[in-house]
Amino acid sequence: MTTASFDATPFLQRRAALTASMGTGIALIPTAPEAIRNRDSHYRYRADSYFYYLTGFDEPEAVLMLIAGAAPKSILFCRDKDMEREIWDGFRHGPEGARARFGFDEAYSIHALDEIALKYLANQPQLYYSLGDALWDTRVTNWLQQLRMQGRSGLAAPASIVDVRGLVDEMRLYKSASEMALMREAASISASAHAQAMRVTRPGMMEYQIEAEFLHIFHRHGSQAPAYTSIVAGGANACTLHYNANNARLSDGDLLLIDAGCELGGYASDITRTFPVNGKFSGPQQALYEIVLAAQHAAIAAVKPGNHWNQPHEAALEVLVQGFIDVGLCQGSKDGVLESGDYRRFYMHRTGHWLGLDVHDAGEYKTRSGDWRQLEPGMVLTVEPGCYVRPADNVPEAFWNIGIRIEDDAHVTADGCEIITAAAPKSVADIEAIMRAARA
Repeated sequence: MTTASFDATPFLQRRAALTASMGTGIALIPTAPEAIRNRDSHYRYRADSYFYYLTGFDEPEAVLMLIAGAAPKSILFCRDKDMEREIWDGFRHGPEGARARFGFDEAYSIHALDEIALKYLANQPQLYYSLGDALWDTRVTNWLQQLRMQGRSGLAAPASIVDVRGLVDEMRLYKSASEMALMREAASISASAHAQAMRVTRPGMMEYQIEAEFLHIFHRHGSQAPAYTSIVAGGANACTLHYNANNARLSDGDLLLIDAGCELGGYASDITRTFPVNGKFSGPQQALYEIVLAAQHAAIAAVKPGNHWNQPHEAALEVLVQGFIDVGLCQGSKDGVLESGDYRRFYMHRTGHWLGLDVHDAGEYKTRSGDWRQLEPGMVLTVEPGCYVRPADNVPEAFWNIGIRIEDDAHVTADGCEIITAAAPKSVADIEAIMRAARA
């Protein structure tokens, strides 16, 4: 994630904002550990999102410590410079290099963490730390116990532990101009990959061959990885929401659902498009597709400041349910189907989620009072209604094994929203046109 033109300013500002919101106390935020794929091979490393958001530092074995109060301070613990290990594993900043480049007040070897943590934890009123990692929980508990045992020496452990992620979640929910620039670029790359998939798809190809087109476009345009495991689901596979085997052959007459987006500078994009393998929607396919597309348009219209989080979902649901009744998937009145939940056989997920450093990004969907939170400028969310029809005796056979989802990324603005993924074709006419041109 770190580049030669790295600007530490946004990270300095975030650390300052977090320490200000803490008031007094000390925060500990470790990064993610490396993960072994098999034997002595590791997965490609990806820093913890909370840690990266506050530091910009993307090496493993690192911890951020923040001291809040009259004299706020940011401290990094990281791996030492080690020329022998760098020959094998690549460049390391080392404590001094990291301090200078990333703007920390102090930096130390990760091996000094136990000793220095005790020094800074002593007599702090509260510790900001996220419980849940067994190894780190044990380590932190040991530090607190050591301080408690030194009470006669005038040392005291923090009296309370506060979940630091709660404070950072609120910060991450509102994207800055620099964050939005990265997200727009990630969205642009992903949109071009979806268009390319439409151009190259032919009956008889394998799902993983289409997935390869995405990886090629992602890497070619500066992204080093997908933001999540790509879903490339032909035919009935599209009715499995998290299908990712991506190893089936594409059949003439089937639809292909692709849920794929790249990560750029740590930020995710998330797009889903559904199109016919042979380039032409059948009548039943188009009928369901137009329902989902209309539902998405209704949901997008509801993404604006002052509306609450659930209004886009409610708007999509109204359109979907009426559409399901119109084509015979559901029976009865719209209000009756909504009340009974019969539509859930064909639409069982919600219409969006927050988007940012994580594809399902940080931030609460409800306030502490239990109400849906209001949408505000700077928030980014997905809008992704769908329809999934599995074979059943009471379902028209013409719709069997059709799975459709249409997903875009929406940036809430002062008077509505900006669809940053709009370049990916999604109308029936546009999809068929791009596929027809590619076959000409």
